[in-house]
Formats: sequence, structure tokens, C-alpha cells
Amino acid sequence: MRRGLSQSAAFLGLCALIALAVTATTFAQPMKNPGSLVIVRINSPDSLDPAWADDIYSREPVAYMMYEPLIFFDGGSTSRYVPMLATNVPSVHEGTISKDLRTYTFHIRQGVRFHDGSMMTPADVKYSIMRFALVDRDSGGSWIVLTPLTGRDGTRDASGKLIPTVFDEMDRAIQVKGNDVIFTLKEPYSGFLSIMASFSLVHSKAAVVRAGGWDGTRVTLAKYNNPAAPDKMELFQQDAGTGPFRLTSWNRSINQIVLERWDGYWRAPAKLRQLVFKVAEDFPARRLMLTTGDADIIEAGYADLPSLRGASDVRIVENVPQLFTQSFFMNMKINPEANPDVGSGKLDGSGIPPDFFADIHVRRAIAYAFDYATYWSTAWNGKMVPGNGPVPAGLLGYDVRNPWYRTNRDKAVAEFKEARGGQVWERGFTFTETFNAGNPHRTIGTRILKQNLESLNPKFHVNIRSLPGPSYFPNISAHKGTLYWLGFAVDFADPDDFVAAYMHTGTNYAPQYGYSNPALDKLIEQARTETTETKRAVLYRQIQRIAYDDVPVVYLGYGTVPVVYRTWVHGWYTNPMFALQWYYYPITKQ
Repeated sequence: MRRGLSQSAAFLGLCALIALAVTATTFAQPMKNPGSLVIVRINSPDSLDPAWADDIYSREPVAYMMYEPLIFFDGGSTSRYVPMLATNVPSVHEGTISKDLRTYTFHIRQGVRFHDGSMMTPADVKYSIMRFALVDRDSGGSWIVLTPLTGRDGTRDASGKLIPTVFDEMDRAIQVKGNDVIFTLKEPYSGFLSIMASFSLVHSKAAVVRAGGWDGTRVTLAKYNNPAAPDKMELFQQDAGTGPFRLTSWNRSINQIVLERWDGYWRAPAKLRQLVFKVAEDFPARRLMLTTGDADIIEAGYADLPSLRGASDVRIVENVPQLFTQSFFMNMKINPEANPDVGSGKLDGSGIPPDFFADIHVRRAIAYAFDYATYWSTAWNGKMVPGNGPVPAGLLGYDVRNPWYRTNRDKAVAEFKEARGGQVWERGFTFTETFNAGNPHRTIGTRILKQNLESLNPKFHVNIRSLPGPSYFPNISAHKGTLYWLGFAVDFADPDDFVAAYMHTGTNYAPQYGYSNPALDKLIEQARTETTETKRAVLYRQIQRIAYDDVPVVYLGYGTVPVVYRTWVHGWYTNPMFALQWYYYPITKQ
């Protein structure tokens, strides 16, 4: 499996280092804010606690800047690693990965200090990974660590109660011996090193405990398991990391985070003095900040690029490969309580019932109705690989031969006429689709879907509502999304990341949209522990066939992103694993 993944992933990493389409001009104005890098995104973080931060906007300041993992990606590669807070990258050759591929030994770096000046220890490493796994917020990423170490996708049983043995299972799986931290997996897990490169972020146990957090014992775990909200986390807006930058402030009233250089960093201090993260949902505001020099980097989509071409001192890099999927979800168990998106809550032409999308004919009708070609050409400038399931191009399991839906008006009408015994077609419906404000691709996509559905039947009505990120993601977690737009950016470079996150009953997305398929769960679990590449490929073809048959999610495509920044920014490189993030440590302005 490793050979096949490394070849495709290495190709993506190589492509990411090549500026495929660069537009630049000579300097027309003096550089603003020397030593300070201003990054403007469309959403603000949910939390700065590494045990909560899961979305890309939360992880950008958290992962690699405030906190660091044991190992890190080697340049643009998704399959080669370099030591970070460990001094080694475990390998079978060196004896730090056991022959049965279940035991990984990391030698922990000595002399590393947290931002409060205290010394990092191997015990902090174990505590950090256990806290990430066992806090286990609803629809969060804890399964990423839990699954390989315990074989579980969550810490709670079907009734929502903490599983009594889960602490001991994690405690046995991570052992501290001298300066080593040793992980013993439940079964071989091909993506484990990639997981460690992203999710072994180390924070100070003492700092968390001082803030009133979990003390690391079995007795107190239930109190801290599944926190109710991001601001209930102890490190919500505090810093307890070792990274090259430390938190100065998070002003939520103006959506601004400031990180300053940590001069006590274990490597040479960062070249920049300060990182400033800002939010501007509207593209014209982001464009103005960039062209006036008040922003150094902005988030932009392909549809935004025409208005940036020719701008002085602006560089546009197109076709930057990313491991991500774009999709929309159809919630089969909508929470109707105080939910404006379901209208009347009944199938009476003025709303939809909570189980509207549970009807397979409704889901298939929508999949056939969507105009994929127009979406690809307008939202992505033709730079998207058409979607055909949860596994993106570049990973084992992706196959262009996998079946998927394409626009077919006649089939859409036929499916709607089958839905609920013909009642959907006769009565019509009204619902509101939602997306996160400021996202250019979803702005276009929601309008296309609205037009496509309403053109089928005058009784079909679709409204559109955008929500700011801090409201949008909690709305989804509360199961109030009806048909909502969301992507998935890679956590670790293995197909299990995508198929489990999208479709396994116990992980990220499936609980949010009310999907459960026990037979599929078993296939996913079998595929993740299979060590033979050819057998895994067969299993992923079966998994993707179920994704097609059940169609709880419409996969739109996988692709590249444009990167837009001022020409005075230097040292930038990307990696398909970063998902909109930059690695800011080597960046300079000059």
C-alpha cells in the first residue's frame, strides 16, 4: 500500500512546489507592515484549543504555528517525514517500527520549552494525544487517533455514555519509557505516520490543569468528555504550545488573531515578527486589503481571479494541488426545533418534514438535477477533477471508472415522481440550503442547484442562506442543516480519512446528516487494517459503489486552489496536506 500511495502523493507534492501559472508585476508601492504578515480568510476559528480545532480555519494558527507534532512533512511530500518534537521518524529498518507494523517508538526531543518557559517532557506528549482522543467532542476529529490505537471510532456508547474501558485502552496503547513514547496500534494502520505528522500536537499538561482542565486521570475523564461548546475548552483562547509563534491576542469582536514570534523556540527563531489573521467574508473587501498592501495573503477562488489580474505587486499561483473534496449533504434526520430552513416542517408545498431526504428517490433526483458542468466551469474555472465518491484523486481507491451521477433532467423528474409515492411531485416543497458566508465556490453552487431544482416543477422552491463560520458549523453539528455545502480537507494521507469521515457511523459527518449503514461500517473497518494494496483497492471500490447507491452526499469534485499574495512575501511553499494553510515559519517579507 505504501508504495502506491507514495507515488501518487509524491507527484502531488512535486506539483505543489511548481508555480504552474504565476502572474506578477514590479513593485509600485512601498511594503507595509515590515516583519508582520497579515492573512485574510473568509471564516474565523472555532477554537484555538488543539483538542477541539478541527476545521481548516481553526487549525491554521494552531497546527504548526502555536503547537507542533512529533514529526512533520518533508517539504511538499505527503509520504516523507522529518523529525520535529521527536528526534526520529520511526521505521522498520531502524527497529522503531515493529515487524508486525503495530508498535511505533518515538525518541522525544530534549530541551524544548513551552511558551511559558517550562520544559516539555515525554509525559506531556502522552497527555496531549490522550486528551485529544478522549475529550472527543461531537463530530470532531478524535476518531483519527482513537481508531488506530483502540479500534474504536468514539469514546461513548450508543446511549451517549462514556465507555468505561476507553481510558485504560488508550493508557495501555501509549507508553512512556525514559525519553521514548511508544504507541501500540490495535491493528496495522497504514496512515499512522501521517496522523502523527498532523495530530500529535503537544501542549503543556500543567497549563491545562492550571486552567481547570482534565488532570489526565480515569476518575475525572467523564467531566471533560464531549464539551458542550468550543469556549468550554481550557485552551479556547490560551496558548500552551512549543511552536515558533505564541498567542498574543484573539479579539473576537473584530475577528483578529495575533501571534508573535517565540524567541525561546528550540530552533532558530522565525524570520517574521508577527502573524495577524483577519476575516473578511466579502471578496471586494479582501481584494482592497490586498491591493492597498494592508493584507499580504488573501483567500480567493477561481471566480475571483479576473479582478486581480494585472494588480500591482500581486502574485497569483494557480493549480496548487490539494487533497480535498467538495460536496453537498442531504440531512436525513433534520432537527426541526427553531429551524427556519424547513419552512412549515411538512410536505405541504411550504416546507419539508425532518425525514425528507431519507427518501432515496429525493436524494437521487437531486443528484441528477445538479448541473455539474456549469459548476466546474464557473466556480472552478474548469480546474476540478469530477467527483465520483469520497476518495479524492491522488489516493489509493480513487478510480475514474467508479460510477457517479451526471446531469440528467429526465431521470431527476422520474425520481421525484417516485419519491413518497408521488407526493413530492404533486405537493412540491420549500426548504433552505445553507453554506458558509464568503465561500465563492459555494455561492455559485447554491445558486446553480436552486435554479436546477426550481426549473423541474413550479411547486419546488429552494431558498439560500449563508451563515458566518462560527454559526454555520455549530448549526450543522446541531443537525439543523437541511441540504448544506461542505468540503473535506485531508487529515492524513490515506483513503480511510475520507471514507470514514464521510460515511462511517461513528466519525465526523455521518452522525450530522443521520446516515448509518452497518455493512458499510464493516467494509471501512476491514479496508483500514488490510495491509495488501490490491485487496485494499478492491474494498475501496466496493465502498465507493455504496456511496453511489445510497447517495447521502453528492460529491462534486476534487481539485486545485489558487494562491494569492503580495510579491514581497518570500519563502512560500505548499503541500497537498496543508489545505489552504501556509507553513509560516520560513516566510519572510522583503
